[in-house]
Amino acid sequence: MKKLTLAIIIIGSFIIFSLVYNHANSVAITPTNPGIVEPGNPNAATPTASGSSGTPNPGSTPAPGALYKDGSYTGSVADAQWGNVEVQAVIQNGKIANVVFLQYPNDRNRSIMINSYADPQLVSEAIQAQSANVDIVSGATDSSDAFMQSLTDALSQAKA
Repeated sequence: MKKLTLAIIIIGSFIIFSLVYNHANSVAITPTNPGIVEPGNPNAATPTASGSSGTPNPGSTPAPGALYKDGSYTGSVADAQWGNVEVQAVIQNGKIANVVFLQYPNDRNRSIMINSYADPQLVSEAIQAQSANVDIVSGATDSSDAFMQSLTDALSQAKA
């Protein structure tokens, strides 16, 4: 009798775990930050530069005291363990105006969920700090590190 009861408890636990785990992974949360470009989404913001070099505005000179030259600068691709991160820094009036995600881990539901809350925080902090030195987002350490690496590269191209 004890063996039967134990077997029922184990099987029941497994079924409950499977239902909860399967349900948690069946809902995909997509990032809604306008700074994130989703491949294949015609309504997404389109980056203005490609490759690893920046595209400064023609004839633009940095304003006195400006940290960066105006234009869009694409950082290097950085490995975030579950996928790659690549960002583009948009510089206006010598300051970081926006950071656009060109690549981010998005092939797993868990990665999509993590990036849906981490990416907007990272962009906001970078704009506020006017640098790539941002706080690591709890639960998104690898993505945060890769973001800082790619943004550092983009900003090094934009140095005034």
